[in-house]
Amino acid sequence: MTINEPTGTIPEREQQPWWQTAVVYQVYPRSFHDSNGDGVGDLQGIMGKLDYLAGIGGGSLGIDAIWISPFFTSPMADFGYDVADYRDVDPIFGDIDAFDRLVDAAHQRGIKVIIDYVPNHSSDRHDWFVDSRRSRDSEKRDWYIWRDAKSDGSLPNNWGSPFGGPTWTLDPATGQYYLHQFLPEQPELNWRNPHVERAMFDVLRFWLDRGVDGFRMDVIGMILKDAELRDNPPNPVPPADLPDNDMFARQLHLYNEDQDGVHDILRRMRLVLDEYGDVCGIGELGYSLGRWVRYYGDNDELHLPFNFRLMEQPWDAGAIRASV
Repeated sequence: MTINEPTGTIPEREQQPWWQTAVVYQVYPRSFHDSNGDGVGDLQGIMGKLDYLAGIGGGSLGIDAIWISPFFTSPMADFGYDVADYRDVDPIFGDIDAFDRLVDAAHQRGIKVIIDYVPNHSSDRHDWFVDSRRSRDSEKRDWYIWRDAKSDGSLPNNWGSPFGGPTWTLDPATGQYYLHQFLPEQPELNWRNPHVERAMFDVLRFWLDRGVDGFRMDVIGMILKDAELRDNPPNPVPPADLPDNDMFARQLHLYNEDQDGVHDILRRMRLVLDEYGDVCGIGELGYSLGRWVRYYGDNDELHLPFNFRLMEQPWDAGAIRASV
């Protein structure tokens, strides 16, 4: 919520975009509500709870928007953040018709629908990566980040994954390594390739055409890497008692994320969102305030970055208000 200066008055909600004042409720589909008794929550289950979420009837929440965690086709190596088809629903959650019905039902109750957008990496089962790894000459080879080993046979660089271990896996068939900053099942898309950018912008349009109101953009600051893939320097003050395989915390992340060129991409991405009017892009950004605020741009990049600083505040209204 925005506080005007110098009077300290709070603007009327109707004068602000919905995403500046909305109460957003995260829905994790797998565990939210199971409509058919198969042990897995689903889109139909979410639809069955919309009255409760909207505040229709007693004992309900009265929220303004739902953020639905990944429901896309996926092998589920990372619970849906390894996307095998950006334009379809995994059968365990339903189908695309069920999603359309859910959006319509939510909008009838005044609830906005935000969905996850996972632009940094796909599943290794995605058709793009299947083609990319087929040979060094495949049409989509450059849709992902492939490199030879160094001359001494070591990995292409020293980057570590927050999931543990290095960020490179050898593909024996082609003799090159592919980059994955998370699981080996999550190869990194190459956003320096304009074909990747166009394809991923078309993913946004696909869901916007179906009526979604915004996107929570997964690890958006990591989509662009240093063009030379240089080694990260060591962290001079790493946290104590790190596991042996925690290479990530032992480094300063100068080259694997938060590159200047990411802001050019986000400005172009914002133009796509603006084609659809009052929708929002919300970025997952775990950076310091000085770096974090740059992702707003001149009101031409993200609408909202996640404020992870709230998680560090004591459970006290004054401290939370001061952080906001």
